[in-house]
Amino acid sequence: MSIFATKSIEQLKAEASTTGEHALRRVLGPINLITLGIGAVIGTGIFVLSGTTAADNAGPAIVLSMVFAGTAGALAGLCYSEFASTVPIAGSAYTYGYATLGEFVAWVIGWDLILEYALGAATVAVGWSGNLTSFLHDFVGVDFPARFSAAPGTVIATAAGPVTAVLNLPAVIITALVTVLIVIGIKESATVNTAIVFIKVAVVLIVIVGGAAYVNTANWHPFVPPNTGTFGEYGWSGVLRGGGVIFFAYIGFDAVSVAAQEAKHPQRDMPIGILGSLLICTLLYILVSGVMVGLVPYQQMKGSPAPMVVAIRAAEQASGGNALLHLMTMLVELGAIAGLSSVMVVMMMAQPRIFYAMANDGLLPAFAKKIHPRFRTPHVTSLITGVAVALASGFTPIGVLGQMVSIGTLMAFVIVSIGVIFLRYQRPELDRPFKVPFVPVVPVLSAIVSLGLMASLPAATWMRLVVWMALGVVLYFAYGYRHSEVRRAGVLVH
Repeated sequence: MSIFATKSIEQLKAEASTTGEHALRRVLGPINLITLGIGAVIGTGIFVLSGTTAADNAGPAIVLSMVFAGTAGALAGLCYSEFASTVPIAGSAYTYGYATLGEFVAWVIGWDLILEYALGAATVAVGWSGNLTSFLHDFVGVDFPARFSAAPGTVIATAAGPVTAVLNLPAVIITALVTVLIVIGIKESATVNTAIVFIKVAVVLIVIVGGAAYVNTANWHPFVPPNTGTFGEYGWSGVLRGGGVIFFAYIGFDAVSVAAQEAKHPQRDMPIGILGSLLICTLLYILVSGVMVGLVPYQQMKGSPAPMVVAIRAAEQASGGNALLHLMTMLVELGAIAGLSSVMVVMMMAQPRIFYAMANDGLLPAFAKKIHPRFRTPHVTSLITGVAVALASGFTPIGVLGQMVSIGTLMAFVIVSIGVIFLRYQRPELDRPFKVPFVPVVPVLSAIVSLGLMASLPAATWMRLVVWMALGVVLYFAYGYRHSEVRRAGVLVH
């Protein structure tokens, strides 16, 4: 049987409508879905990667990188919204790929999503660690042991001299705490996330409004720093690479679509959750990045896991110890700690549901779809995800993690965009509560923009992706191909 066998939309909907102890619980409304998206998007991108990307790639033109990333996100968000309302099933791009492009493509994107979410959560955990140690030093007067505050081999400057780190312990601890939360339940996780979202959006607004008064416009010049002679290091290639790196943040609305099977009214609410969170977050990203590179020369944020704090602290020192800026520094550090926690909740909540969808199709072993009898969550894969994220965050530098997540996210968007066109021509009669306008123009543009941002990422990141995908192909033919439920049932939809 063909490795490109597809599952019909009717079959997917029938599977999702099952009830009982093995079913996910439908408890999420539109506000929960919007805050899930904001919870995942407003986090590492603003509090960590915006500063490091400005320092390494784009300079003040990080604002344009945000515009590029937001444009790509908007195009992909429209495609996701059509699929999420038409096929409201757990699994996100994996499920959409199965319905349109066939089993093998679905496996590839599912394997890609595993990389995307696990390393995404690990990236956030590293950023959380950096902000926590900064807060403890600045406002509590406690210096967390440098040897246990970063990835192995990282050299950290201390008062006693440089110290080489061996483990990022705070990242491992926050991963363990989030794992416990997501095992307890989806509603509890969403409630915690919603509360944190209001806190961190308030902090971001305070930075935008309060920080704008202290912007030094000289820091915006030259707006696009001249290229160093290396692709991606400033100049317009740096702006493009900056968009590709910062695109890491837009994994958020993919996480919304993963929760489709736990939404009360998915056909109506999924597009609201995806597009609503995307619009709010893109606007905040553009504004806060402009303020941040106006507060401090972008070079000063290089290498810091808490660049927004660096920017505000530098402005505070330049002003002679302004009390408002000092308060903003504390609020940002607290907001970042809370905000990055909610990003981890969303990402680590999404990962086990990808496992769940793939195991339901027989492509992963049956243990991956086990649901806890009391909490009604995929507890086994939640624990596996927790262990994987703890190892990655404890031992891997944030730069490597962020680029891997960006390329994985963009790859998922390319496949979803192409899938919209396929499904429009294969099944034109399907009920589509939300439709992408101007098909095929918008989906084609979405795929092209995403591919362009992928092309801007370093060759080493592509090599890591190729190695991961090659491993996935081996596992598919070793296990998934022989255990596929579609193949067992002899169901082929042409």
